Amino acid sequence: MAVKREIKEKSEVQVKEPKLFKVFLLNDDYTTMDFVVEILCDIFHKSYEEAIEIMLIVHKNGKGLCGIYTYEIAETKIDEVHRRAKVNEFPLRAVMEEI
Repeated sequence: MAVKREIKEKSEVQVKEPKLFKVFLLNDDYTTMDFVVEILCDIFHKSYEEAIEIMLIVHKNGKGLCGIYTYEIAETKIDEVHRRAKVNEFPLRAVMEEI
């Protein structure tokens, strides 16, 4: 008894690249530079030298780019920044902008 095998053509599945978001730290008059560097190293995994550069950009320009992530990762990093800032009694804020 012969078994019939039907070969179905694979339908093309289009996979969309996820939208990406830039995460920025915003300058304020109260958060210490050391705390900003700590946040950049711990949450955004920047080297100490990179963290210093970004911190100075935040200080001089009002905001500095921390990284580019998918929405969920960007949201998680922002939440962690706000949580750590609150625990340490700093008003540091982070925001994201869609690319």
